[in-house]
Amino acid sequence: MKAQPEEKRPNSPAGNIQVRLAGWSGDQSEIRRIRTLVFIEEQEIPEDEEFDDADPSAIHVLAHDTNGEAIGTARLLDYKKIGRVAVMRNWRGRGVGKALILFLMQVARENGAPAVELDAQVYAIPFYEKLGYRVTGEEFMDAGIPHRKMIIIFS
Repeated sequence: MKAQPEEKRPNSPAGNIQVRLAGWSGDQSEIRRIRTLVFIEEQEIPEDEEFDDADPSAIHVLAHDTNGEAIGTARLLDYKKIGRVAVMRNWRGRGVGKALILFLMQVARENGAPAVELDAQVYAIPFYEKLGYRVTGEEFMDAGIPHRKMIIIFS
């Protein structure tokens, strides 16, 4: 059963944000704004590498602050791979990334996924390890940034 974009889930662990499913067609401008600021402007990833053909069919989520401002986003491909996790700079370290990941893990589990993978930027490995992910692959470059494959297996 595929999750519906308008479905909402409980507030995040941070308490001052809410994560919700987002639809590419209806929420594309907010998703693009966040990913452009984080990946294209801050990390200097080329735009043609950041936005791809997977976006229209991916499950997207948005995190909003108490004023309704979009402050983070992430996506889930085929209920098994999380990616494009982006949090606005002034919200980092405040539980937004964790809330996004936990939300997508819940969606994957509800849809029968036995595990979820992701390609973590090397500096972010400790963040994902705290959520239960483990490194499964050697370091590789993606958009000029070192990454490692990680996985969490649901029991």
